[in-house]
Amino acid sequence: MVSFAGPAPGTRQIAFNRQELNQILRVYGRMVAAGEWRDYAIDHMAEKAVFSIFRRTSEMPLYRVEKDPSLARRQGAYAVIAAGGYVMKRGHDLRQVLTVLDKRLKLVES
Repeated sequence: MVSFAGPAPGTRQIAFNRQELNQILRVYGRMVAAGEWRDYAIDHMAEKAVFSIFRRTSEMPLYRVEKDPSLARRQGAYAVIAAGGYVMKRGHDLRQVLTVLDKRLKLVES
């Protein structure tokens, strides 16, 4: 039996707040409904919080949405990172950063 008691007392842990999770899950839900994504994982660490998005559970994440408060004054606390480590978008506003993932269906005429 495995039990998790949480972080040790006195240690700091970065996490997404409810508003941030709602914004991320709104985009995630649309992409799941479109059949693009199937699974996710949330990691809360001492230096950053990560929302990983998977096409299949057994694969590496397609994208990672990261919150790193140490970069808040410089490049922005939020970033979307592709599977190869490419930073697709970084900024101070999570909603604006998530626009890189929000692929709307487009009408194509031939």
